[in-house]
Amino acid sequence: MNWTDLVQRVLFTREDGTKVEAEMMFLALDKPKDVKKLRGLQLTGGWPNEIKELPWEAISMLFGRCGRYPRRGEVDPYWYGLVGDTNAPDEDHWYYKLAEEEKPEGWCFVRQPPAVIKRGDKWEVNPGADNLHNLPEGYYENQIAGHDDDWISVNLGNNYGFVKDGKPVHPWYNDQVHCSPELLEPDRKQEVVLGLDFGRTPACAFAQKDAMGRWRFVDEFTSNNMSAETFAPELKRYIDQNYSGFTFKMGWGDPSGGAGNQSTDRTPFDILRSNGIVASPTSSNDPLMRRASLSSPGMRNCMDGRPALLISPKCKMLRKGLAGGFCYKRVQVSGEKYADKPDKSEYSHIVEAAEYALQGEGEGSAAVHGKPAFRAPVKINQYNPMRR
Repeated sequence: MNWTDLVQRVLFTREDGTKVEAEMMFLALDKPKDVKKLRGLQLTGGWPNEIKELPWEAISMLFGRCGRYPRRGEVDPYWYGLVGDTNAPDEDHWYYKLAEEEKPEGWCFVRQPPAVIKRGDKWEVNPGADNLHNLPEGYYENQIAGHDDDWISVNLGNNYGFVKDGKPVHPWYNDQVHCSPELLEPDRKQEVVLGLDFGRTPACAFAQKDAMGRWRFVDEFTSNNMSAETFAPELKRYIDQNYSGFTFKMGWGDPSGGAGNQSTDRTPFDILRSNGIVASPTSSNDPLMRRASLSSPGMRNCMDGRPALLISPKCKMLRKGLAGGFCYKRVQVSGEKYADKPDKSEYSHIVEAAEYALQGEGEGSAAVHGKPAFRAPVKINQYNPMRR
């Protein structure tokens, strides 16, 4: 047996006289740029470990290099392909889409029995879990202690889900409480309020207030690396296709969206209006007020005992952002220390869009100052092109 930093070679003879010569290479593939390490390899098979941490580009390339050694005809027909392992990923991960939605022919996805199962509101060790006889007494009970439901559900319960990495901007949010168990269908009897965030990753949150006084986020529209000129017509097209016949109230957005840039005097609000979307800046960009606009309804209940803020399962980005995707990043020093400002990520824009929606409707001011304070909408004309 010969070891190097990246390669292990194994030579042995089986009882039937078959000589085995195997070469195993150990490669880090956790970044998209690592795909180049696989180009030109002639492999029989691969074993990607912790697949959820690997980009699809690496898995795709690795699979394409399997079955290329040994050459056809040199040995009897043999197995080739991939065998991998992972903890459960998030529902928007490529693994989930393959395993639960596309289910490609020739692929087999096996789900291991979970280490723990939930009975009522308590997690317990699963008697049917694998390998229990080889683990020390109390192994999983000790891991349950000190962790929240999301962490336990994903890492020990083997459920798909999102685990936060950082200090959540909205720590009050509980997906099991604030996410509706069924899709929240938009109500034609209630006006739709839009919340908008701009920049190069503009986002829009769709909210309605029901007769109980509960804010319901029924939909979201997100983007990636998109200008306001591109985003506005795309959003209007989405509204026309999915909200025909609905009445839209004034939308609300980031006050900084009221300024033009160096290349044009047109602001994001101007661009939205030219596409038939009427929106106005909120009265303030004070982070305390914006955060309170969501936390206030999120932490109070309506008369039916349910939270005054409810989110449809359809709003995946908003849910993940509130669950911790929108967070203060941990600072790489000893101890538990976090950055002073929230990290701008793929989740921050839709959460801030939701904040602007409810802030514009008075929630933030009501929480901070004790009374609603609405900013008068910018008066364009008496015709609202979004009303049907």
